[in-house]
Amino acid sequence: MSIFLSDLGWSHHFAAQRAANSSCLPFRITAVHRDRLTGLGTDGETPLLTLDRPTGDYAVGDWVLADEHSRIRTLLDRRSVLKRRAAGTGAEAQLIAANVDVLFIVSSCNADFNLPRLERYLALANQAGCYPVIVLTKADVCDDPNTYVAQAQTLAPVVTVVAINALDQTEIQQVLSWCPSGQTAALVGSSGVGKTTLANGMTGQDEATAGIREDDAHGRHTTTSRALHRMRNGGWLIDTPGMRALRLLNAQDGVDEVFSDVLELATRCRFSDCQHIAEPDCAVQGAIEDGVLDASRLERWRKLRREDQRNSETVAQSRARDKAFGKMVRSVMKGKNSRNGR
Repeated sequence: MSIFLSDLGWSHHFAAQRAANSSCLPFRITAVHRDRLTGLGTDGETPLLTLDRPTGDYAVGDWVLADEHSRIRTLLDRRSVLKRRAAGTGAEAQLIAANVDVLFIVSSCNADFNLPRLERYLALANQAGCYPVIVLTKADVCDDPNTYVAQAQTLAPVVTVVAINALDQTEIQQVLSWCPSGQTAALVGSSGVGKTTLANGMTGQDEATAGIREDDAHGRHTTTSRALHRMRNGGWLIDTPGMRALRLLNAQDGVDEVFSDVLELATRCRFSDCQHIAEPDCAVQGAIEDGVLDASRLERWRKLRREDQRNSETVAQSRARDKAFGKMVRSVMKGKNSRNGR
């Protein structure tokens, strides 16, 4: 079945980049594997070959141009990109999704609900340029879901929060309305919050769901890879595996946007370099004393800023070391070749 590029999210932003490679065909990446990619074009899905990039340089949701032999010639500039620092001790960035319009941040109305975690996801969305929507699942098994909604709404001056039963198609329509036909959404959240159930309801797919550990409301991983699926309303959904840890990377602006209330108070401090600890006439500490600002929120802002700075500096330092090492190797090889008379 043929589809239009506009149905896939194609826009003037991408069309302008195609002018230099008009003979190539556009494809949207629907799956990234270790040794191959899958792309969706006007005639359906097809395997794509990479020439000069590892598959890790591509994200689900990317737009590429491929020749008649399905070889990728160009990775088009993204409109938005979700990324985090990869797990482990390395300094690499891990791509989550690309060209996302709406980020559905999924939590649940039970023990999994966690304000600091939601703040991280909001910072991720803001830094990427996505519109964040907090979706609270399991509202049907909660005594008062409005208490969770009210808490989530305190995290940003204007944030959309919906509480739903992910098994109810009428309530799922509330979520779908935020990502209409031709737009793309991504689902993020920890394991066990009902992401797979929600994704099934939004796309009509029937994937297995894992059980929940009753002692702490945590679940097991169901989604194990990222993929692009069409939703019932014509929009597109990128489901992602549950994240045990979201380590922000180069996200200071996103963090500050989430904590704009703290930054606004800081502008009223007597000293421009106020640390908001014990300085005289500190508006931030004054707001805490007056009960306007929660002290724990100030600490969470500091923690996320420190963490992002540490992660980002580590990446920069790693790149600098790699560059210095490469320069040293070239110098050694040049000296060796000179001694050998080459």
